[in-house]
Amino acid sequence: MDLGTEWVIGWARRCADSLSQHRTELGDLDRAIGDGDHGENMDRGFAALSAKLDDVPSDAPPSEVLRLVATTLISTIGGAAGPLYGTAFLRASDAVTGRTELDAGSIVALIAAARDGIVHRGKAQPGDKTMIDAWTLALEAAIRSAAEGAEPAGLLAAAADGAAAGAATTEPLVARKGRASYLGERAIGHRDPGAQSTALILRAAADAAAECVAGGA
Repeated sequence: MDLGTEWVIGWARRCADSLSQHRTELGDLDRAIGDGDHGENMDRGFAALSAKLDDVPSDAPPSEVLRLVATTLISTIGGAAGPLYGTAFLRASDAVTGRTELDAGSIVALIAAARDGIVHRGKAQPGDKTMIDAWTLALEAAIRSAAEGAEPAGLLAAAADGAAAGAATTEPLVARKGRASYLGERAIGHRDPGAQSTALILRAAADAAAECVAGGA
């Protein structure tokens, strides 16, 4: 089953719920190696987005909703996360422009565009102890899943698992980007908060897709 605007809106709503629930956890992770505001910032940005979703036109394509996500996050999330996630969703929007239904290939393109947008904006690479570690394993899992013939919902579940694994891989790393890089080896043993919020966001995408499939059955 391909996914459309209903899925993107459901994804955004689930992000808002999840990031609100995990606000303290993300703040604690950021406090250990950063300035401690990642949880509050992410919660604020997605709460602002949630308030706008009821006004999305019923005939809006997925790309329009993704662009709304991007512009809202850029304008409401402070620190580095706003521009990074905003760029991710903006590039994702560009990747699916002109499509009303998203098949497995479109979802892979969306994830790839989001990841590459963050790389372009933040200049991080895998192994730098950033959200790119989560996005990269998510993308690799999505590509494998698509090659195996998975439907979009299954592909997104695989991507979410990949992102969770990627977030876990940041714990033993020395940070090479961002505020955490100033800590050197003292950052070892701490999970990157951006990688963890990425895992939550992609899990929300998978859960929203599963809900769409169940509703369409």
